[in-house]
Amino acid sequence: MNTFTYCRNFLVITSVVIISSCARNPVTGKREISLMSTEQEIALGKESHPSIVSTMGLYENKTLEAFINEKGKAMARISHRPDLPYQFYIVDSPVVNAFAVPGGYIYFTRGIMAHFNNEAEFAGVLGHEIGHVTARHSVKQQTKQLFGTLGTIATAIFVPQMAEVAQQGIGVLLLKYSRDHESESDKIGVEYSSKIGYDAHQMANFFGTIKRIQDNSGQAVPNLLSTHPDPGNRFSKVHEMAKEYQTKNPGNYQVDRDAYLKMIDGIVYGEDPKQGFVENNAFYHPELKFQFPVPNGWQHQNSPAQFQMGPKDGKMAMILMLAKGNSLDEAAQNLVKELSLNVLENSKTTINGNPAYVLISRQQQQQQGQPQQQQDPKSTLQIGTWLIQYNNAIYALHGLSSAADFNNAFGTFKQIAGNFRSLTDPDKINRKPERVFIKAAPRDGSFREVVTALGMPASRVEELGVLNSLKADDRVTRGTSLKIISQ
Repeated sequence: MNTFTYCRNFLVITSVVIISSCARNPVTGKREISLMSTEQEIALGKESHPSIVSTMGLYENKTLEAFINEKGKAMARISHRPDLPYQFYIVDSPVVNAFAVPGGYIYFTRGIMAHFNNEAEFAGVLGHEIGHVTARHSVKQQTKQLFGTLGTIATAIFVPQMAEVAQQGIGVLLLKYSRDHESESDKIGVEYSSKIGYDAHQMANFFGTIKRIQDNSGQAVPNLLSTHPDPGNRFSKVHEMAKEYQTKNPGNYQVDRDAYLKMIDGIVYGEDPKQGFVENNAFYHPELKFQFPVPNGWQHQNSPAQFQMGPKDGKMAMILMLAKGNSLDEAAQNLVKELSLNVLENSKTTINGNPAYVLISRQQQQQQGQPQQQQDPKSTLQIGTWLIQYNNAIYALHGLSSAADFNNAFGTFKQIAGNFRSLTDPDKINRKPERVFIKAAPRDGSFREVVTALGMPASRVEELGVLNSLKADDRVTRGTSLKIISQ
């Protein structure tokens, strides 16, 4: 698209936006442009929910489900939008995260539930997420692409190249806009959690936990280029906001540590092996009983719907997912149709005794005045797909890269797909998940000394410190409830 066409289209879109009806923001009271009605927000939430569940799965724990619903409904009643049909869920992911979609759908991962150390920390994050809904942040951002698909994987691959184009300036503005939303939701979280009786200082303390997780993972980025404010800065600002609120509204604000720890006793921690796990450069799926290699140094992410992996340079990626169809031919036809693929090569083969179908294709791009064969190979997605019939199911292993890099990547893709095979090792098949258990400190001493006395190895002291919001040298008294990790 040339610059003139882009500018013309932008002006047309802008005109439509300005003509659209304005609405009053329920949090700020200001009138602002809105592209979505309340009814459309609710409809979008209902539409998104099944995809979220199928992608991440729900974590079943009746005690925790009852708790988040009780607190969620109490907070919804005192929010700026009490009439929305709020719903609260725990999704089966080890990632420490919580998120909201329009219409009042709020999600907590089991990973974040394991890392909270009291009810007040939970309430602060709950208020923050409800704040996104009541302030209509998702509506403002018009974020509709929520889940990992082939398209978003392709985008991730080309992010380094995209960072060099003129749109970089627009991207930085959008990041700032998102940080403003996060800061506004922090303020709302302080207000909402305080109104239902919790100490909002604990919300600030949880940002200290997030900061440690971020620092330990090595994923900290300059604040200017972060979609969220720096958690260290948020720690200080939320403490200030909590102090200001409590000064203006004196009261008996609760923390409720022991009650919360009792509720999460036994919660699954980290990856759940039954959904598949990576060990010794291989991905194993105990329930579906298959395995395939994971190249050394590749990053990976697993969910009930798919497994993704790729090198840190982002020049290639592989995705495993179920294919739709009762036969290899039907699965291939469905794949080509649904993903708008232009097939370059196809062949039938066998992989470790399993019937398979191999497709080499490119995603068709509809661009005015630019035929498919003239597309820039550096920005065109090329896919190598291995459809493998195994145990009454058909699995698709997609290898993705730019067309320019595909020949170099193909050998890696072929080696991985060619080693898809049955899993028979009883140790892998019967692997149990790790869980968080609550134990009383058997003695006075430093946190390091106490968890060592509870049988924890020295290599996990920092991990346990993050989980308990304690440092290795912090003093712990006998009888204090602590989280440990065990099978």
